[in-house]
Amino acid sequence: MVGTFIKWTAVAVCAVGLTGCGTVSTIGKLEDGAGAEASRMWDRWIEAEGDIAVATTWERKVAKGVTTDDIENILRSVASERNMKDVGSLPLSKELEARTGQKQKFLQVYSFCTPTTARRMVDFSPHMAAYLPCRITVVEKEDGLWLYTLNMDMMIKMGRKLPSPLKEEAKAVRDTIFEMMERASKGEV
Repeated sequence: MVGTFIKWTAVAVCAVGLTGCGTVSTIGKLEDGAGAEASRMWDRWIEAEGDIAVATTWERKVAKGVTTDDIENILRSVASERNMKDVGSLPLSKELEARTGQKQKFLQVYSFCTPTTARRMVDFSPHMAAYLPCRITVVEKEDGLWLYTLNMDMMIKMGRKLPSPLKEEAKAVRDTIFEMMERASKGEV
């Protein structure tokens, strides 16, 4: 009995040790600030009572008086200014209205992409393809319009170190999406 206990304790210690070595090895390959970003996401996840979407997204409340047309024009304007391609939109509320014959709260997804950066990101990590294209969604709620997008800092700060020039290109995409959210939420043309 004691021998079995010692044997299983040794197995457990080895398993923890090996996992720990893998963790230490992985941490050395991450971008600076990865831990701080993971901590911010963890805090948001806890505050949201386990809603992972809250932890992994950015949101902005749209200022009163800013219309959906204003938002769309600003998103497209910023994309054009920053050489990001507008690759389409998905007017979900209009589709639901057509299907049901009933007025729906506004819900539309806008998609943007920088094709060369997208290709390089997918070459770096094929799983990044699941995040393509960059999207900003406009959601009408009881208290007004809101903008939602993926937390782009996860891509920049939490993953394996991106090689140059991919790191700079990814940061430019992140900064463009952030600017789109900021300007559209304030109605700043």
